[in-house]
Amino acid sequence: MTTRPISTSTALSDPRIDVGFKAAGDKDLRHLLIGDKTPTGTDLFAKRAGDKAVLLIPSNEEGTFNLSTFDLRDKVLIKFERDKVDGIEVNADGKVLQIAKSGEWKITRPVQARADFGSVEGLIGQLQTAQMKSIVANDASPADLKKYGLDKPTTTINLSLGSARATLLVGGKAEDGSVYARDASRPAVMTIDATFADDLKKGADQFRRKDIFEFRAFNANRLEVTRGGQTVVFEKKKGEGDKPDTWRRVTPTAGDVDREKVEGLLSKLANMRAASFTESTAKTGLDAPAMTVLVNFEDGKKEDRVMFGKVGADVYASRPGEPGAAKLDAADFDEAIKALDELSK
Repeated sequence: MTTRPISTSTALSDPRIDVGFKAAGDKDLRHLLIGDKTPTGTDLFAKRAGDKAVLLIPSNEEGTFNLSTFDLRDKVLIKFERDKVDGIEVNADGKVLQIAKSGEWKITRPVQARADFGSVEGLIGQLQTAQMKSIVANDASPADLKKYGLDKPTTTINLSLGSARATLLVGGKAEDGSVYARDASRPAVMTIDATFADDLKKGADQFRRKDIFEFRAFNANRLEVTRGGQTVVFEKKKGEGDKPDTWRRVTPTAGDVDREKVEGLLSKLANMRAASFTESTAKTGLDAPAMTVLVNFEDGKKEDRVMFGKVGADVYASRPGEPGAAKLDAADFDEAIKALDELSK
């Protein structure tokens, strides 16, 4: 902040802002008194209490000093150590979503399925950085909780942090459109942004992993595709020295194949993503798969097995151990079939 004295006797007997502060070694408060804006509006009249000299300070400094108690307080909605979170439970409008971390994030309720790392970490990040908009009650009574819809919250979020837990309760709407909420460990009732409150109600599908396969083209070492009663198998042979890796067709007829074409097919498969999910495999064509793909990757340490079904123009995919089916973009499936046909010639 820059100041410059003025040789005017402008009075500050009734200042709009009185800032009390202490410097090192001070026993008593010093006071900075701030008055109205100058006629041009670019500066503010100000002076130190006890001084006769009136100063001008830039008017954009007003927001630095004209602060309420709420402006100065910590507005973090719920405090927890992000790195310790190993479980999330969201109960929204009677529907329960549970996500647990066991090496990687997995959905455990309402379905058992792979979770999308980015989506789960995004939710944790939202909770960690969320801020209150206002405080409506510092010490809420049971009657207050009912008034704010927090006696029976619409949404409850429980974060497990080893043996500890952090809980956020979300209640009814305030008159200004925000939503009442409270950290279960504190008595205060706050308001939060309505959009944030809605984000907390996302269902399990929003957190499911959308990638149909886990492998990537660079780490696959064996590809087996069964379609129309025929199985085609390709295997990768690591290059020696400066020689690149090569791919060979093992069955039905052995022979060398174009490495770039194999990797192109693998890329098309690896890039397949779910557009949505179905609760069951009924009417998905998976009872008589149009294609089954088995990929070994990471030197055979891991395996991907996916079945594809077709009903009309719709294409579905299913992984062992996961409920229902994933609906795909039919164009992605057709591109993979086209690439496979090129290799099978």
